[in-house]
Amino acid sequence: MAWIRTAVSLISFGFTIVQFFQRFMQMRNAGDRPMSPGAPRVLGLALIGAGILGLAVSSWQYRQGIKYMWQPKFRAIAGISEMPLRSPAFLAAMVLLAIGLFAFLSVFFRLA
Repeated sequence: MAWIRTAVSLISFGFTIVQFFQRFMQMRNAGDRPMSPGAPRVLGLALIGAGILGLAVSSWQYRQGIKYMWQPKFRAIAGISEMPLRSPAFLAAMVLLAIGLFAFLSVFFRLA
């Protein structure tokens, strides 16, 4: 769950940086020192990408941990005979991964 929280923070912060600086550059005066136009976009893409990567790695690690804990030697401790197919944490991670990919692609192709 901590991985999911951190990944969501990275994705949302990256998307916010891109949106904020796009609006900020539109509001600037003509006499102000120009900002590199691609820097906020690159930083936003890096943060969104880090969030997506974090979700992917944590989901894989979670599934490996679940497989390990459902080995026959641990089933007696769990008291359940069959492994559940899905968990709420894993489903939340998959939904957020899809949202993160959409955010990355929208910033990458300048749709937002």
